[in-house]
Amino acid sequence: MLKLNSLPAIRRAAGLALAITLGGTAIPAMAADVTFIMKNDHPNAVEVELYSQDRRHVWPGNNQVYYLDDGETKQIPLSCQQGEKICYGAWVSGDKQTYWGTGPNNKETCEDCCYTCEGGETEEINLVE
Repeated sequence: MLKLNSLPAIRRAAGLALAITLGGTAIPAMAADVTFIMKNDHPNAVEVELYSQDRRHVWPGNNQVYYLDDGETKQIPLSCQQGEKICYGAWVSGDKQTYWGTGPNNKETCEDCCYTCEGGETEEINLVE
């Protein structure tokens, strides 16, 4: 499990703009940063992943998850593409049947669990029983 404070500097730089080819000219995609503020009010630890709805990208990626102990609040900064829609999926550690947002592997639909990458931070997202 990946603790947020153990992210290497390379992870933070991973949001460098991607190039799009338009008429033979490479144009960089606009990059932005957003911070998800996640609070675990469930009595058990939870695992969180963030999923782009506009491209095949998951944070933190590489079969890792953000881990929140019970009662823990964590700020999860990430680099994304300006205007990109990002949804959270969270579940009780060891119990993927108890979930919030899009759940494990972005498989569920949700209301109010997605944010647009335009800088800044989300409101506190409270994961409760």
